[in-house]
Amino acid sequence: MFISGGVESFLQGAVNAKVDLTTDAVTTLYTAPSAATFNFSLCHSILVSEDSGNADTIDVTLTSGSDVFSLFKVKAVSANGTVELLTRDLVINSGEILKVEAATANRLHVVASILEFTNYR
Repeated sequence: MFISGGVESFLQGAVNAKVDLTTDAVTTLYTAPSAATFNFSLCHSILVSEDSGNADTIDVTLTSGSDVFSLFKVKAVSANGTVELLTRDLVINSGEILKVEAATANRLHVVASILEFTNYR
């Protein structure tokens, strides 16, 4: 796949980032590569599934350097339910980190579908 615009970009690969939130601590879901040839990533989907039979909530943030940006704060997930968090693609720039945090341990699974783009073939 080739994307034209200001900078030529080529699909480097696809990533299926996933995590079982076994704690209620902030957990890294995905870190964008920071190589000189890396351009950006596109996150097409973030699915959150509750598997304990108890409703819960999740926080999702994007970290860029020392700055933390809240994407979802106390987003509800129903008991035994699955929620798609994104309605549009999320651009993740070089070195940025997508993090998740469950309100309660051992209830939520998170899966993100991500395409990584580079500036060479």
